[in-house]
Amino acid sequence: MVIRFVHTSDWQLGKPFGKAPDDARAALQEARLDAIGALAAAARTHGAAFVLVAGDVFDSAEPGDRVFRQALSRMGGAADLRWILLPGNHDPARADGLWSRLAAEAPPNVVAATEPTPLAVLEDVYLLPAPLAFKRTVQDPTAWFDGAETPTGARRLGLAHGSIQDFGVGETATNQIAPDRARRAGLDYLALGDWHSRRQIDARTAYCGTPEPDDFGREASGEALVVELASPGEAPRITPVPIGRYQWVTDTWTLSAAADLDAPLAALSAGQDLKHLVARIKLAGLLTLGERVAVRERLEAGLAHEVRWLDLSLADLFARPTDNDLAEIDAQGVLREAAERLRALAGEPGEQGLRAMAALERLYVEHQKAQRIGAT
Repeated sequence: MVIRFVHTSDWQLGKPFGKAPDDARAALQEARLDAIGALAAAARTHGAAFVLVAGDVFDSAEPGDRVFRQALSRMGGAADLRWILLPGNHDPARADGLWSRLAAEAPPNVVAATEPTPLAVLEDVYLLPAPLAFKRTVQDPTAWFDGAETPTGARRLGLAHGSIQDFGVGETATNQIAPDRARRAGLDYLALGDWHSRRQIDARTAYCGTPEPDDFGREASGEALVVELASPGEAPRITPVPIGRYQWVTDTWTLSAAADLDAPLAALSAGQDLKHLVARIKLAGLLTLGERVAVRERLEAGLAHEVRWLDLSLADLFARPTDNDLAEIDAQGVLREAAERLRALAGEPGEQGLRAMAALERLYVEHQKAQRIGAT
């Protein structure tokens, strides 16, 4: 019998996205809920009978009533699929908390795997879940898999949330899973969550990543895995499928003139829908003061309104004020004198120089605005 299912994790529903503007924050939060529908569609397309969610269904143990109800409603709406949810480190199974409520209120096709005991998911297919009761534990939550008893000949699936390796941060490793757990426990497949990027550990062990990207610098994110088990003993077939709506990109653009902005803007727009783009762009280089202002205005008045969220850094884009720049402020008089003083201070190293340059740029911008208003 061929068995197919979807492996997903780290939905982190209710994630606050605190650094994003309000409109982007709301859109990114809604996209995480919408990923449930995309996962259901992928499951149907690939003939999967159930969906395994390997922890961190919610971003916290108190996601709020709307997020909680929306999650259950959307999974309940996909009644042709069975959804098996595992508590992770963001939403551990505390007594009388989120998971008790979920178990009591969930629709029949949604299962809370809150106990470390074999769970029958199909005929002759058993799931070994490793729910987290605490945010951190020094024990391997999958250790019990090795001695877990299931009927002879049954397929064995593992579901866990934790790290497969120690990242050497100088602290005691927590929620750490043995990299050879699938072999030790005789698992056909071990579905892992916690890492937000897809990563295959061995032929029978994989992280699927988060279905909706949630940060910059994630590789192989915005996906789920369709897992197919064919003949007993045969390694599973693991197929990544795209799920996410938003693409998160980060880049550095080095400019020596304002016109240098044309090429990276064109490359960013090529082949993708800008409204589904979250971009962290760092500008570097040395421009005249007028060019730096023009570049900033072009991005803030243009690209920032075309993408979902533009996180723009100009800290390494320096200005070299020219005589023409200062003449734009005021050919003579008080403003020109102030601009000259600021230009001199801007050449100083350290914080004072940075503040002087910021003040000079501000003076330039405000004077340009006043000139435009006076011309109308």
